Amino acid sequence: MAQEVKTVASTQKTPSFGRVEAISLAHRRMSNWDLFATWIGANANNGTWYIGGVIAACGFVTASTTLVIVGLISYALLAVASYMGYRTGVPAMALTRASFGLRGSLIPSAINVIQFIGWAAVNTFIAATSISYIFGELFGWPLYGKPGGTFGLIVGILIMSVLHLLSISLGARSVQLIERVGIVLVVIFVLWESVVVFRTVSFHEILAWQAPTSLRMSSGMAADTLAAFNLAWVTAASDFSRFTAKKSAATTASFLGANVGLFWFAFIGLFATIGTAVSLNHFDPNNSDPSTVAAKLGLGVIALLVIVLTSTTANAVNLMSAGSALTNMTHRLSLNVSLWLVTIAATLVTFIPVYLASFLDVFETFLDGIGMFLGPEIAVFLVDYFFLKRKDYRLGEFTKIRGAYWYAHGVNWVAVASWVLGVVAYWGLKQVPVIATTVGATFLAMAITAVIYWVGMRLTQKQSIHA
Repeated sequence: MAQEVKTVASTQKTPSFGRVEAISLAHRRMSNWDLFATWIGANANNGTWYIGGVIAACGFVTASTTLVIVGLISYALLAVASYMGYRTGVPAMALTRASFGLRGSLIPSAINVIQFIGWAAVNTFIAATSISYIFGELFGWPLYGKPGGTFGLIVGILIMSVLHLLSISLGARSVQLIERVGIVLVVIFVLWESVVVFRTVSFHEILAWQAPTSLRMSSGMAADTLAAFNLAWVTAASDFSRFTAKKSAATTASFLGANVGLFWFAFIGLFATIGTAVSLNHFDPNNSDPSTVAAKLGLGVIALLVIVLTSTTANAVNLMSAGSALTNMTHRLSLNVSLWLVTIAATLVTFIPVYLASFLDVFETFLDGIGMFLGPEIAVFLVDYFFLKRKDYRLGEFTKIRGAYWYAHGVNWVAVASWVLGVVAYWGLKQVPVIATTVGATFLAMAITAVIYWVGMRLTQKQSIHA
């Protein structure tokens, strides 16, 4: 493995196509604890809470069961993808050059830039809502959603953007430091929130509660919603695991950390949303965000400040992933410049639900798009590495025009076609009621894509041999 990394480093002196930044074993500093904390922090945040609140519409039993099953499947894939970064020392989107081709890798890279900017905007919007509540408590400003409340939200978005710029100022080192501090705040906040919720309502009341029929969500829709949320991290796994020299950190620690963060905050969002609905005898999925729930449960300014801080820790990971994907798209940008650009872009995107639609509508549309495009992409690059190339990527070829991964003018059209057919399969499966309402379309579309890609590549290889 050390020799592989050395080979890549030497090719960067005279790159033929972009550049690939490989981390040598001697420069890998992330421990098991660091990756465990990174992935807890990635999921222990406002967006995860909100997901828990959204799937509350299934009822507690269906929501919790779906949450656990989808989480375990999704983050098993995260662990597998993390292994790729550990073995190669190469960022996630650079690794897709081997499957999609040097130019073809621009497709998954563009998807990653867009989706992580979107996730950063989601967390920023929720945190900005918290800031608007803080301003309401301290200065009497109108709350967001009330006449005049938009001003406080806009100020909150600008404050969060400054915090995000500070959080990514040192690149990967910033993320590591932020997650170490953030995990402590997360523990305190979740314990406090749990006590308040169960003082308000009993577990039996939460278990028995059902959403009104008009607002009820099927298990299939919940599965697709959760899969879209979870699978986003799979496409960024190598961006962090390449900084560790320990296989257990890349695989076991990443799997456990991501699941702990998911279950922790999604369950508290689920409990808090149902608890609020029971206590107020009213359920509105638009009010599932932690700021609104915390305010209704009377948690005060301190809880809102913690929500802001946990958003910063989560977005450090989102922005790092978006920046890393952007560097794969153009060799002219350093990682730090890319991080600044995606942070500014995320700030602009955050304003979309302020003026164009409700946050819930924007959020659900965003999730559906992620699930449609990400699942097939993941299926392609995992099948390519583990089954077709058998964990043997020739890293020295990652920048060579007409090299091993040049394919047809830089694009592996088998990978692109498989991905497109996977997207079509996802859309088609969503139209089948028995699938859309039970198991969801995401994982079935991934399986279909995996088979198509494996068969297509094997046929292509046989034709090449005979030719």
